[in-house]
Amino acid sequence: MRILLIEDEPKLNTFIKEGLQQNGYVVDATQNGSHGLELASVGKYDLILLDLMLPGQNGYEVLATMREFQLKIPVIIISALSNTENVIKGLDAGAVDYIKKPFDFAEFLARIRAVTRKGDPKSYTQFKVGDLEMNLLSRKVLLKKESIELTNREFSLLELLVLNCNRVLSKTEIAERVWEVNFDMGSNVIEVHLSQLRRKLKDDIIHTKVGVGYYIEGELIKN
Repeated sequence: MRILLIEDEPKLNTFIKEGLQQNGYVVDATQNGSHGLELASVGKYDLILLDLMLPGQNGYEVLATMREFQLKIPVIIISALSNTENVIKGLDAGAVDYIKKPFDFAEFLARIRAVTRKGDPKSYTQFKVGDLEMNLLSRKVLLKKESIELTNREFSLLELLVLNCNRVLSKTEIAERVWEVNFDMGSNVIEVHLSQLRRKLKDDIIHTKVGVGYYIEGELIKN
């Protein structure tokens, strides 16, 4: 899952980004509202975390522009502006949740999970393709009922392939969804991670379509 963080306080920006990455999320971060809006317009994000008091454009202006250009990415506001008027204004502007600073990080993660479970394939938490099983909440992977230990990046890569079962994903799309915005397309990082993932799965699960991309084939069962 890929998140865009727009927070102008440097220490909090770093704290949130590192905390999310440790929990398996791919995070792009900026401290400027205008730059955040630019990233939102070109990146493929599952969620935006948005402060209100920002340089460039403030959070309300970012939300207004997103609505104007029909950018339908879910937005959670994180702000020290905790009075009821600000909360109502933020939710009416299009945010799906409003988290007041300071916040408990465990609750923060739970709010993110709650938002991303709503809608489309994210409303499901367990997936099965053949002998491969994934649980997105517990982050457990089983192959023929045996547990497979994956790094956060490997899990995100496998999640992307499973949720797009039977669809060939190009290297560019994988980079956009699993790596950060400044990913070097000339590197072989994706190939290395796919090789490691294939070795851990010990099965012919991930296929390559030469010159096109990578895919997992089979019937996807969702729970």
